[in-house]
Amino acid sequence: MNNTIQNLKTFYRTPVTPESFFISLEGIEGSGKTTQIKHLEEILKKKGYRVMTLREPGGTEFGEKLREAILKSSMPLHPMAECHLFLASRAQLLKEKILPFLLVPKSVVILDRYIDSTLAYQGKARKLGIQTVLELHRHDPLNLLPHRTYFLDISLETSHERQLKRGQEKDYFESEKTEFYSNLIDGYREMANLFPERILKIDASVSPEAVAKIIDEDLEKVLL
Repeated sequence: MNNTIQNLKTFYRTPVTPESFFISLEGIEGSGKTTQIKHLEEILKKKGYRVMTLREPGGTEFGEKLREAILKSSMPLHPMAECHLFLASRAQLLKEKILPFLLVPKSVVILDRYIDSTLAYQGKARKLGIQTVLELHRHDPLNLLPHRTYFLDISLETSHERQLKRGQEKDYFESEKTEFYSNLIDGYREMANLFPERILKIDASVSPEAVAKIIDEDLEKVLL
């Protein structure tokens, strides 16, 4: 890791409200994020937490409009334009939903994709550079990091197999070529190395139950 990237990490912060937690889930298509988010929501509610589940891009009226514009785009967007659209959605989501909710004690935000997606997709796969994306996030409120990120790691082959079983129409990103997805996976794994204190990499090629067990065991530590 170069010194510039290491120094940029000092600009980031985690929520400080007692007994409130911010959790994100990351991974390529087919990694099982939706299944694990539902599981997390159930477990946390049983423990007495108030839970808000959100997705990126989206989660607000503004963000959902941007999501529609990005995922249904009929033409390639410039990587920097693409990146700023995600940041705009994220800033609004933080201001409107995430930050106010985390002020309430014993509350948990579960977010489907967050900063690590931008670092992997635009920073690595779109080749903007990890440093560039970190620079763009150094200012409030974009410098807020989750307490824990679960990265569900699968191979490109597993992703393709699972997507074929779904049989759904591919969106803007899902129609990308193999090289893009290979770089994307590399990007996620690089993020796990860059933020080892926050990101837990999980082999998600196993059964959903096995993944859930790993998350449950880690959650007991995170919530202490």
